[in-house]
Amino acid sequence: MKKEDKGKIIEVLTDLLKQYPHIYITDIEALNAERTSKLRRECFKGEVKLVVVKNTLLKKAMENVEGIDFSELYSVLKGNTAIMLASIANVPARLIKEFTKNIKGDNVKPLLKGAYVQEGFYTANDLEALATIKSKEELVGDIIALIQSPAKNVISALQAGSGQKIHGILKTLEERK
Repeated sequence: MKKEDKGKIIEVLTDLLKQYPHIYITDIEALNAERTSKLRRECFKGEVKLVVVKNTLLKKAMENVEGIDFSELYSVLKGNTAIMLASIANVPARLIKEFTKNIKGDNVKPLLKGAYVQEGFYTANDLEALATIKSKEELVGDIIALIQSPAKNVISALQAGSGQKIHGILKTLEERK
């Protein structure tokens, strides 16, 4: 490969690393054409960008990203490597977990090598934790549900038969003032 071509690839990879906040480094070697195609379709559905890369070019691209020290991931850049890039933290982990759930043996692919998710570094052993991480949207939804819950309880109590009792108590308290 020519030096100019390598430079262009490094530039494209650097832009991708800057564009996506969550990066999964995986091994998809030995997937047959059918399973590779299925994996790519699932990635597309989940808005995950899957790119097969050369380790040295990915390392140089990681070194070009300002503000993030990817050195913790350099040790996993061995063998065949594909990166899964996503805007939502847990989607690639869930995809890997779902894709490999019925596969037995030592050749489970895609295999998580490492990840940079929510400004933290993870290893292959952290797949379960990564799959259960809640996305920002899920956390916001949980908070809104918690905030709305007490108000809903008061409204439903007022609308129920006991609502008359609560209304009477509130009216009595108001008259005492």
